[in-house]
Amino acid sequence: MEVFLPIAEVSVNIIAIFSLSGIVGILSGLFGVGGGFLMTPFLIFLGVPPTYAVANEANNILATSVSGSTTHYLKNTLDYKMGLMIVVGGVFGTLLGIWTFTYFKDIGKIDIVISLAYMYILAIIGTAMLVEGLGEIDNARKKILIKKKLHVHYWIHGLPLRMRFQKSKLYESAFTPIIIGLIVGFIAAIMGIGGAFILVPAMIYIIGMPTRLIPGTSLFVTIFVSVIVTFLHAFNYGSIDLILVFMLVTGSIVGVQVGQKLGESVDSTGLKTLLAILLLLVGIAIAYDTFFAEQATNNVININVNELNPLSMFIKKLSKDMPIFYSVFSIFFAITLGVAAAFIRKFFSNLRKKYALKVK
Repeated sequence: MEVFLPIAEVSVNIIAIFSLSGIVGILSGLFGVGGGFLMTPFLIFLGVPPTYAVANEANNILATSVSGSTTHYLKNTLDYKMGLMIVVGGVFGTLLGIWTFTYFKDIGKIDIVISLAYMYILAIIGTAMLVEGLGEIDNARKKILIKKKLHVHYWIHGLPLRMRFQKSKLYESAFTPIIIGLIVGFIAAIMGIGGAFILVPAMIYIIGMPTRLIPGTSLFVTIFVSVIVTFLHAFNYGSIDLILVFMLVTGSIVGVQVGQKLGESVDSTGLKTLLAILLLLVGIAIAYDTFFAEQATNNVININVNELNPLSMFIKKLSKDMPIFYSVFSIFFAITLGVAAAFIRKFFSNLRKKYALKVK
């Protein structure tokens, strides 16, 4: 079943989008990583131009981050002060990333830059996860328990402007989270990902935050970075397609909830190795598609606005005639879906607990 995307001007398979976003959501919930580095390549493989794939996945990440962050807010597992410091760096990193994105787009090289970025990132992450996963399997087989030292002092901790973070019980330079945010924001703007694969390890091994505060704070940071990325992509390039965003968000949020439930009862050690192999395969596929496959021109559908259905016509005209309003609307659209998903989850969770108490 095909649906036409009025902004990207391509047709995509609804079942494929829902299925892939759901699967990526399950992996995200299961392993606690963002799914942007998988979903964006999948969108490209499905025929969505890279520029649109990056922008719409960033909007999807905004919705899922709002959903997850709201859940952590209700559980009081957020360090707002640390999060805001990372956001400060993230803002500057995002602006720098958008400037870089614009430069390569203007010279006609943005598609190759996005492909190369994903090729290298997936190769690095996949290799690191594969080594770690195989090591965990080997240690489990040998019944070896390795104690890791969480907080090692690096040169970055000696930078000026030291401050106390009460929630995380840390006292270190504010430049530590700011520099990390700068890197995350830059990558998010170019690749349309949340940057959790960098942010989470940095929070653990560089900042030294308590583990229970990391998921919520990471999602909190991702909200702000994704808002900026979404707005600038929508305003500068008109590349946010609300029909695609709705499909991505719906599949992702359902998948994340399933993945989080599975994570409570499934040993993910072996699955981590499989995920690493999947990342490497996707990276290889991108490399092949970029350098070896016959380059086919994208079949952009030239269609008269009057031939579109009313919803597609409204979205296309709104994007063209009111870019600022459309940018803001895209953000609030994603936030609304994310908050609604979080409260729906809480409602059913409370309902299940009440039912369990009645049974007892």
